[in-house]
Amino acid sequence: MDIPIEQILQDFAIVMIISTAMAVIFHKLKQPLVIGFIVAGIIIGPYSPPFSLVKNQDILNLFAELGVILLLFTVGMEFPIQKLRNIGRRAMIIATTEAFGTLIAGFFASQALGLSFFDSLFLSLSVSVTSTVIVMRVLEELKMMKDEAATLILGTAIIEDILVISLLAIFQSVGSTGNVSFWEISLSIGMTLAFIGGVLLLGSKTIPKLIDIVAKTNQHDVLIVACVGLAFGMAFLAFELGISVAAGAFFAGVLIAESKSHAIASVLSTPVKDIFAALFFVSVGALMDFKLIPLFIIPAIVLIIVSIVAKFATVFVSARLQKIDKIISLRSAIGLSSSGGELALVIAKGGSNVGVTSSLVLPMVGTMTIITTFIAPYIIKYGWKFVEKLKDKSKKPNKIKDNNKRERR
Repeated sequence: MDIPIEQILQDFAIVMIISTAMAVIFHKLKQPLVIGFIVAGIIIGPYSPPFSLVKNQDILNLFAELGVILLLFTVGMEFPIQKLRNIGRRAMIIATTEAFGTLIAGFFASQALGLSFFDSLFLSLSVSVTSTVIVMRVLEELKMMKDEAATLILGTAIIEDILVISLLAIFQSVGSTGNVSFWEISLSIGMTLAFIGGVLLLGSKTIPKLIDIVAKTNQHDVLIVACVGLAFGMAFLAFELGISVAAGAFFAGVLIAESKSHAIASVLSTPVKDIFAALFFVSVGALMDFKLIPLFIIPAIVLIIVSIVAKFATVFVSARLQKIDKIISLRSAIGLSSSGGELALVIAKGGSNVGVTSSLVLPMVGTMTIITTFIAPYIIKYGWKFVEKLKDKSKKPNKIKDNNKRERR
């Protein structure tokens, strides 16, 4: 990739200026900044008339790759191994049931819509994701973060993220070989599990200690360089093993989270993450060919409906089978029924990176992400209010019965 330095500087400047303008506008509109960055990408991209502000797609792809590595790295820093152990069996069962249930439902729905095997595979994985950020923001607004359902939702979403990232690594590995034989799939799964196992068993005993040694220098610039170096080093190792770079960066973050200095590292990494996360979303928006909307809008709406129904059903049923209270089960099912978010875009870009998905997938997932980001808060708010009404109604007959008993006495 031989790109003149002045072109890189020009494109970088355009990306940052337009994304800043869109971020301010969407902040004023009280809408998620992610959508603002995607819109900024659409404005500057090569598919937007009358002309493209950024013409070189290699630069956009470079920005997107850097962005996804640092984005997933900081996500991983929120998931220390001990926290994962404390989440509990209930959340583990619900997350597994939800992720695979939605994946299967989405895959067969995609196949029924006439999409190719790999398009169906990556689209179904995209709709399996729940936007943890959006769900937590809505619950905070409702002042329900201390509710038992909120704890269950958070735990389930954390495990689901890890499952989805692991599946992305497997799907990309299989896709890059161009072979879907049992042997290739088994090899990809084995390689991914070996990588994750090595990180958690061997890496957790060495990397956190090394980070703590660096932190003792009290030089913040050295610490941030070490952390970012680990993120790109793990991403490179994953790439060399034929695994998703996103998975490598994510588990690098998990290792940092195990260190005693993870809080400082997290604070130092946030500005770096914010810059490159913005680059990622802008780049994804720029790479979306929205001229294809008439071709995929109906399948996109169908998949949104399928994902909401599948998520609600799998979460509610698996919660009830574990004898979790009906009201908590309903609230959890509603809270986890919204799909989309940052990981959905990472998955769509992952399929494009290995060249196994068509040009429809990225703009389709982008459209679904925008739609679900808008409707998710309303689904959660009004869904929980409806459950609250059901709860109140269930109490009224009991009060009447109690009064009748008193009168008889």
